[in-house]
Amino acid sequence: MPHTSPGQARTLKLGTLAAFSAYGMWGVLPLYWKQLSSVSALEVLCHRVVWSGLFLVLVLLAQGRLGDVLGIWRKRTSALAVMACSALITVNWGIYIWAVQVGRVTESSLGYYITPLLSVALGAFFFHEKLDHWARVSVSLAVMGVAVATWRLGSLPWVAVVLSISFALYGALKKKAGLDALSGLAAETLVSMPFALATLVWMHGGAISHAGPKTATLLILAGPVTALPLLTFAYAAVRIPLQRLGFIQYFSPTLQLSIGLFLLGEHLNTPMRFAFATVVAAVLLYAGTRSRGHAAAKSAA
Repeated sequence: MPHTSPGQARTLKLGTLAAFSAYGMWGVLPLYWKQLSSVSALEVLCHRVVWSGLFLVLVLLAQGRLGDVLGIWRKRTSALAVMACSALITVNWGIYIWAVQVGRVTESSLGYYITPLLSVALGAFFFHEKLDHWARVSVSLAVMGVAVATWRLGSLPWVAVVLSISFALYGALKKKAGLDALSGLAAETLVSMPFALATLVWMHGGAISHAGPKTATLLILAGPVTALPLLTFAYAAVRIPLQRLGFIQYFSPTLQLSIGLFLLGEHLNTPMRFAFATVVAAVLLYAGTRSRGHAAAKSAA
């Protein structure tokens, strides 16, 4: 077993805490958006885009990295990727905010359980990553669970499907274009910011909101609330192994599911329980086989 120095152990510990913090913040976001239920999902989305963009620009200025955003536009491929990512993340944010407001947090959490498995499939499609037997079984099991739930429900659990597809495609495009998490998101929000501002002006003229100071404050804080988990995640991602980060990511949809069931009074019907059971089984199967494969690779080294 390789020796771990005190400095390395501390870095690993801090990175792990940061990862749990990032996914924990993402996991409790439904409680934040629920406080804004008196505001339309479209208006909340527009404020999230505007204040996130401004906050991220300030962070990049403080780090002396604003030039990173400008550099993205110098390449045609990265510029096109930013525009596509902007559309995907805007759809993802908008559907998620709406789902929280109408009481579909549990269905949203299903989407984020599916996302990593969908990312595995997209990795094979976009990056020609080889899928082993257990990876194919895991993805197939998740697809089967959603398909059976769709048949039993008589309709597609579209919130989960749209959230998972939009976010998995978003991640794949960012990776293919080599976009940095922070500067990339800043560029993406700046693309959609003019449309968000125009929508807010159309809705309220020059006012932030007509719903009072508390709501206006919550809308403005949507910027830091969006950016802080991202910054925390970026800190964690360079300090802990990708495998550990992959396990911790399920902390977020588990929190969302718990909030939906125990705090917001949502319930799962039989088809949705079946979908969750099969998707979680697929996740555990995939994660478990990665652990064995990683251990085997280490022993062979």
